[in-house]
Amino acid sequence: MGIIHSFLDFLHQLGDLQLLKGLFNQYGNMIFLIMFVIIFAETGFVVTPFLPGDSLLFGAGIVVGLGGLNIYILFAILVIAAVFGNIVNYSIGRWLGPSILEKEKIPFIKKQHLVNTHKYYEKNGAFAIILGRFTPFIRTFVPFVAGIGYMDRKKFISYTIIGALAWVTPFLLGGYFLSSIPWVQDNFKKITTTILIISVLPFLYGVYKELIAKKEIEKV
Repeated sequence: MGIIHSFLDFLHQLGDLQLLKGLFNQYGNMIFLIMFVIIFAETGFVVTPFLPGDSLLFGAGIVVGLGGLNIYILFAILVIAAVFGNIVNYSIGRWLGPSILEKEKIPFIKKQHLVNTHKYYEKNGAFAIILGRFTPFIRTFVPFVAGIGYMDRKKFISYTIIGALAWVTPFLLGGYFLSSIPWVQDNFKKITTTILIISVLPFLYGVYKELIAKKEIEKV
């Protein structure tokens, strides 16, 4: 329980700008490794979608902008973490694919589901991989499902690199270049909450459309 409590307390500090500053000062260059592990794990394992992503990138950009670590090194590390996290998650899904196909061990996942998933990712892979980066939780499951659905590996890696760059750049560098504005520092939580709400809207809209479509089918 002590370890869990410490971990939750650490995550809480990541969501508070002042506490985040303290962590950066406390760990120095070790923060590079810590940031790598968090971003890698958030997209690398389906069991850790709760880890901070957008808000952490934005907050890290602000802290670095106020003085400290090298923004270019941090940028490169975070892009690499995001890319390799996706690749590991994809590989796990691809590794589990044959077992699911042969034995259908996972409830609600059937062979036809995987066939349909494969077709979807071959047709809409770029959209799913790149834009999925901007939606919390979804970005954790997209590479796993892409692996299960046997999306072409080269295409997946290409889209993953583009998606990682497109995701890290606006949040990290946005925080970095806005760090000198007092209003941004004072309203950090409001800004990150707004970012979170905006990022989940497309997903909620998709769910809404699916529910409407099901109701229309039921009426027929």
